[in-house]
Amino acid sequence: MNTKYLTKASLIAGIYILLVLIQIPMGNLAFGPIQLRIAEGLTLLPFVESAAVPGLFVGCLVSNFLLASYSAFGLVDIIGGSLVTLLAAYLTSKMPNKYLAALPPILLNGFIVATWVSYFTNVPYWLTVLGISIGEILSVAIFGTVVLTVYTKYTKYIENN
Repeated sequence: MNTKYLTKASLIAGIYILLVLIQIPMGNLAFGPIQLRIAEGLTLLPFVESAAVPGLFVGCLVSNFLLASYSAFGLVDIIGGSLVTLLAAYLTSKMPNKYLAALPPILLNGFIVATWVSYFTNVPYWLTVLGISIGEILSVAIFGTVVLTVYTKYTKYIENN
């Protein structure tokens, strides 16, 4: 790994953490059976930037650890949620197009994270899947598309100048 790669990964992790932190005063939608974690919009970045894979993992891990008091899920969410993010980021990096790249974070968070969220909240599993998946779709489709577009244009600009 070179310095540029580590810098990009660190910046992505920091942005993820910042986005989760600024969302807390707006209501706790970053955890629970209905989730709209704005930072999840960054999950499209691995499609175009390999440093986003570890960056998203570390960002999610640190966010979940720092905000454990907002979550009733404890270590399961800190470790489990972060590993789901790592797997989703890796799979996103392997997708053939940006539309399919959106599927790993939406599906993995929707179906896997919902298992412990449903268990700890006593909200039926399929309702939890729906609540988390809709939040992921909104984060990825709206914020993720903007992030991916800006990042792609910026990197092309840097390469040409």
